[in-house]
Amino acid sequence: MSHGNDTIIVPLYRAAHGRTGDKGNRSNISVIAWHAVLWPLLVEQVTETAVAAQFAHRRPARVVRYLLPRLQAMNFVLDEVLDGGVNDALNLDSHGKALSFRLLELPIRVPRALVACLAGPPLGDAEIS
Repeated sequence: MSHGNDTIIVPLYRAAHGRTGDKGNRSNISVIAWHAVLWPLLVEQVTETAVAAQFAHRRPARVVRYLLPRLQAMNFVLDEVLDGGVNDALNLDSHGKALSFRLLELPIRVPRALVACLAGPPLGDAEIS
């Protein structure tokens, strides 16, 4: 965990959870904030560019983000990331159901004042200082 003066860096799963679906060679990944106060951070940092970089190894043809602010959620549609889709792929996860876990590893910067809103075990002093 790395940090600046007033922020720390944590994996996205500390601030949000996700769900994944697929259709053909397209995957959609939803990211839902654990707490409403974390929503603005997600909008700012979990961008189409950041998601495309996180999935660079899958070479998405396009990444589109749809914001659902009343739910503090967003949905990403990634084109051409499933090795041709369930019927054509040699990939063990041709449905792409595990792709949300890859996205939830994305590092995000969180203000220290919001650490109590993060999911998971409390962060130790060494992780916050």
